Amino acid sequence: MPKSKFQEEVVEVFETPAKILEESIEFVEKEEKNLINKKPFKLAEEYWDTLGPGLTTGAADDDPSGIATYSQAGAKYGFQLIWLSLFTFPFMAVVQEMCARIGLVSGQGLAANIRHHHSMMALYVVSGLLLFANVLNIAADLGAMAAASRLLFPSVRVEQFVIFFAFLSLFLQIFTTYARYAKYLKYLALALFSYVAVAFAVNLDWGEVLRHTFVPSVTFSRDQIFLICAILGTTISPYLFFWQTSQEVEERILLGESSVKARQHDVSNDSIRRMRTDVWSGMFFSNLITFFIFAACAGTLYANGITDITTADEAAAALKPFGDFAYLLFAIGIVGTGLLAVPVLAGSSAYAISESFGWKHGLYLKLKQAHAFYGVIIVSMLLGIIANFMGLDPIHGLIYAAVGNGIIAPFILYFIVRISADKNIMGEYVNHPFISLIGWITIVVMAVTGVAAIATLF
Repeated sequence: MPKSKFQEEVVEVFETPAKILEESIEFVEKEEKNLINKKPFKLAEEYWDTLGPGLTTGAADDDPSGIATYSQAGAKYGFQLIWLSLFTFPFMAVVQEMCARIGLVSGQGLAANIRHHHSMMALYVVSGLLLFANVLNIAADLGAMAAASRLLFPSVRVEQFVIFFAFLSLFLQIFTTYARYAKYLKYLALALFSYVAVAFAVNLDWGEVLRHTFVPSVTFSRDQIFLICAILGTTISPYLFFWQTSQEVEERILLGESSVKARQHDVSNDSIRRMRTDVWSGMFFSNLITFFIFAACAGTLYANGITDITTADEAAAALKPFGDFAYLLFAIGIVGTGLLAVPVLAGSSAYAISESFGWKHGLYLKLKQAHAFYGVIIVSMLLGIIANFMGLDPIHGLIYAAVGNGIIAPFILYFIVRISADKNIMGEYVNHPFISLIGWITIVVMAVTGVAAIATLF
């Protein structure tokens, strides 16, 4: 007897969940077999390939300014401030995730979003502060790269190295595509693992290290307050905000999504998840290296009475367990991270200024296609060179650049939290209230520390 249409529908209602469950089980079993058959190195390679702007941004955060600041903190106070490497991680990751999400959802950079949703005066102030901080940071990074290189080639003048590294960085930014450039940027970050090796090579009291990592300690002295502001500023840096947002946009452009609407339309939960994996991985890498720079310098410099780093030679002493290779490894680390960070500094200024005035912009464009964008990069580099010819101290300059970032960051963070929490802009990808809360706490902490750092100068 044939089934009625109603009977067929009833059977289908009960059979469909069973079919879905059966298909799901088959899918899971298939994926399990794939994972079992894959070698660990293959899995690691696939994970590495998924990382992009987040890892590059995290690696750029441990630039010469960061290395100098963390080294000075470890040398001056031993393990006392190592807790900041753990404390800053969630704040840094949340801020960079907000920036990346703004780029993905809006299809535009941070400055373009401020321009569309806030006053032009606010945009000009933010862009001006960023440019000032970045030029100071570029100058300090170039000086540090030159000073580190002179440890290996003492007959070459500092000014010559400064010019060489500035023009090498310009060449990479102007004459190579971002896709090719980013591929190698990730590998430059591996030079920082020399600090990890040192931390395990010297005989550290790991119980003491962990105690100071999880139990904050502050003496509230003038020097320590100033240094804490520098640590926050070099970790949660304004240039990273603009770079992260713009690079998320640029990655979509390289995939063929040339219009803003096309980029907005392509956002999905999957792309957001991939972005978060990338960003949190990059920030974890950055703070992990920060932790080991603290530990290595505390176990070498502080333990041997070097409590104030004034020269590249003293900073390189943190790698003394490597013997004759200490200077080489230090120079590779400083030059490698400098070549990673200087283009990010100059590029973030170019993105901000270009978006402010509506100029064509993007590292995927050639020089003849975006004269103004590359003009900002070139001017930033030239100003960095000039500052070094005016007697900028390479070591103290790095720390003052970090403090400058710490003072300026809250002004820019205000707009990041406001934009990422605006449902009219972000739609379903708007901030969770808890994320916004962390953003506001970050602003307050950095603002208070910045004001305190300024007060120590009087």
